[in-house]
Amino acid sequence: MDVTHPDAEFRAFLVAGRFMIQRSKSSRVHVFYPRAVAPGTGARDLEWVEASGRGVVYSTTVVRKKPPEPSYNVALIDLAEGPRMMSRVEGVEPAAVAIGMAVQARIVDQHGEPVVVFDAVEPAA
Repeated sequence: MDVTHPDAEFRAFLVAGRFMIQRSKSSRVHVFYPRAVAPGTGARDLEWVEASGRGVVYSTTVVRKKPPEPSYNVALIDLAEGPRMMSRVEGVEPAAVAIGMAVQARIVDQHGEPVVVFDAVEPAA
């Protein structure tokens, strides 16, 4: 029996500097969070593919901290490939993050662990 650990594979990709998500070979539907079986179909044909990193803020909230600790945002991001993921948008004030804002992913080190965060993307002129 082939035992897979999708979460460990996802983290290994992040350590290597790659933002990867899964896609079902049969349905071509992208999946996030990493898993062994495709939701809805039960297909076990998930493969890893490079995410574009493009997304749009679906929802956001500000987590307000007592100073001097800075407040931050928590956002749900709709990836261009379809899945939605929880992350944060950096480089702007937490309250300035808006629903519908175009964002681009990048990988950062957070307490020794790689995580995916997003930066706001300037609209095309």
